[in-house]
Amino acid sequence: MAAFLDRRDPENIEGSAERFEDRAGGWLDVMTAATDLHPITRACMGFHLWSLAGLGQYGDQIEAAVTASRIAASDGSGAVFAPLAMGGAGGLRASGLPTERLARWLDGMNSAILTAMCHLDDTEKWSARAEGAMSQLSGRTPAALRSALTEWPLVSAPMAGALTGASRAALQRNLAWMEKRGLIREVTQQGRFRMWRIAI
Repeated sequence: MAAFLDRRDPENIEGSAERFEDRAGGWLDVMTAATDLHPITRACMGFHLWSLAGLGQYGDQIEAAVTASRIAASDGSGAVFAPLAMGGAGGLRASGLPTERLARWLDGMNSAILTAMCHLDDTEKWSARAEGAMSQLSGRTPAALRSALTEWPLVSAPMAGALTGASRAALQRNLAWMEKRGLIREVTQQGRFRMWRIAI
């Protein structure tokens, strides 16, 4: 784990200080002992124990969240996709008894999944609306650009070029056409390094 996370103890670590490998080993031992728990419960447990074990650097919870998501999806019987942060901060709040934390985790997952499903429904409706509006355009760029905008939350012109294989001029022309008709919205509000998203 230390090599994967690129974590090293300082050269002059004090004799009483616990080394990273020991902290990580303790976390792994606890997680191994919990293999009988459901993967979603283990994911919650692993997330909350991460910082208690001293594994988070500078209070960063990204590694803990990524590790929790991998635990939740580990054996295929857990959550393959649970965008917990979409449900608000409640599911990630580190306070209260373990049962309270698990209840908030599950409520956060439920809320996040409902939010994600609503967003996917809106994206599907947008795609159908955009397909109808863009049916008058010729070439392969409009369909490829619509597909890229459907699959990604934000798209820049260089990214759209890489995803579609279209020329910069064709992309700029189609992006301007889509923006004028209210299909997409430019979100950066600047002349350079612009990004667009679908207008739901």
